[in-house]
Amino acid sequence: MKDIKSRMDGIEAANKIVEQHFPECTGSILAGSVVRAEATNTSDLDIVIFDKKLPAAYRTSFHAFGWPVEAFVHNRESFKFFFESDRKRARPSLPDMVANGIIIKNEDGVIDKIRGEAKQILMNGTDNWMEEEVDLKRYFITDVLDDFIGSENRSEELFIINKLADLVSEFILRTDNQWVGESKGMYRVLHIHDAILTDELIQSLDAFYQHNEKNCMIEFVDRILEPFGGRFFEGFSTRKPGSK
Repeated sequence: MKDIKSRMDGIEAANKIVEQHFPECTGSILAGSVVRAEATNTSDLDIVIFDKKLPAAYRTSFHAFGWPVEAFVHNRESFKFFFESDRKRARPSLPDMVANGIIIKNEDGVIDKIRGEAKQILMNGTDNWMEEEVDLKRYFITDVLDDFIGSENRSEELFIINKLADLVSEFILRTDNQWVGESKGMYRVLHIHDAILTDELIQSLDAFYQHNEKNCMIEFVDRILEPFGGRFFEGFSTRKPGSK
């Protein structure tokens, strides 16, 4: 694995990759950790490609100029489906890349309109969770929390607490109409939203990982659920009122 300092500059590499691998594209954007100045030795180059001649979108991975590369290749219409899909799931991966990446190629200003759409999606924010969705998530969190409390198998508990942390992170963000992330992205958006609360979650996880102490996580989850009615099991049903 090459040290990041010995690799070609990320922006320079992205330009060469577009020239050599996607010469017919009309627009391209470099996104990800390189753009945020957070690249590590394992970071890749995330490049969004727009090619009007392409029949369908695809994603491809390869190595070039010392970098692992992930290319997200679209035509003039396919990106709209992914924009909408990302908006609905409240995880705006493609809109964020397009809105906040570095433009590598922009023939005839093709990127300008697409970037404008991406920024509008981010500015509009997420759909509000309805009461039914909040209750459904409370039920799922309660179910996993009960498993965590009752388990006496350390190996199982590790998987359970990781699932619990993911669910409660999503709950914190979505009940406050915030976007969510995935993996390290979840930590980033949660920390931006509420650094103090995020630190408390991390401390609760560490208390279990290092000392097998469950109470910190249990109390943390209960505190997050409390404004919405607390744990939810009794009375939960997906059956619609009036149905037989």
